[in-house]
Amino acid sequence: MALITVIGASGRQGMAQVRQALKAGYEVRAISRQPDPFAGLLIDGIENVEVRPMDLYDTSTYRAALEGSDYIFYTHPLQARADRAVLVGQVGKAAAELDVKRVVWNTSSWIPDRPGDPFTYAGNTAGINALWRSGAPGTVFGSVLFMDNLLTNWARPFIINEGRYVYPHNPQLEANWISLDDVAKFMLTSLERPDMEGAWLNIGGPERLVGSQVTQCLSEALGKEIEYDPCTPEEFGRYLVEAAGDSMPPEAREDFAKGIQAFYEYNNEAPTRPFEVDMDHVYERFPELEGELETMGEWTKRVDWGESNFRPAFG
Repeated sequence: MALITVIGASGRQGMAQVRQALKAGYEVRAISRQPDPFAGLLIDGIENVEVRPMDLYDTSTYRAALEGSDYIFYTHPLQARADRAVLVGQVGKAAAELDVKRVVWNTSSWIPDRPGDPFTYAGNTAGINALWRSGAPGTVFGSVLFMDNLLTNWARPFIINEGRYVYPHNPQLEANWISLDDVAKFMLTSLERPDMEGAWLNIGGPERLVGSQVTQCLSEALGKEIEYDPCTPEEFGRYLVEAAGDSMPPEAREDFAKGIQAFYEYNNEAPTRPFEVDMDHVYERFPELEGELETMGEWTKRVDWGESNFRPAFG
């Protein structure tokens, strides 16, 4: 069976990719600076996952980490010290030199179809161009908003301890929330699709929800009343910094918080509506996944909301 190498395997998104790749029968290699990135994670076959270190900021470490890979899954780090185009371009160049069959990049945010949108959105466009120019066969998914964010240390304590769903979306903002496992399913399905080589696609979940509809799903899953309490983008930036704890250098915290604030102020008002996805178009491209994606109600009832649930950094 083909070998998928997952860069950033110890993060929430990478772990979902490992989970789903093992479930699909692939061999999996995890790229992580942690010697045991899956401590506490119960997945069938996890004991067979090889772990190799790699420093994204040192290209001399790439070959030893990536050689032998049939496919590479890449997710840009939340606290990256270099921009998107630089890092994904470097990964693509290494993949091309190693004759990797496909690099699949999960951007973790919306991809614009025209210039002018700031923040990670402009970075995604630049990154896609860098990947195409690297010479590596590539596929890119713009996953817009994750259900799994609700399990993180910046969201879950409010939900469980205070009965409040606290998020910086205005009450009218609509979003196609998607589970991280479903993002991984798109990435895996694309490997069997030659038409997705050299292509990008924004993806989301099957429903477009506002805050009150998210709280209804949470209330039903947890068996208690949860209310939507939208915070300001400024408050949300502080929550993320607090959740990061010691993993974020003190000198980076202020700029990070301000960046998150500006990002969500933009999202609340942007005419391009970066959290909305045209799912009819998605199903035209991926008819095999229509009816297979989790709804928010299904996801909230499936996941473990308890303290024992293993959560990596930021969750």
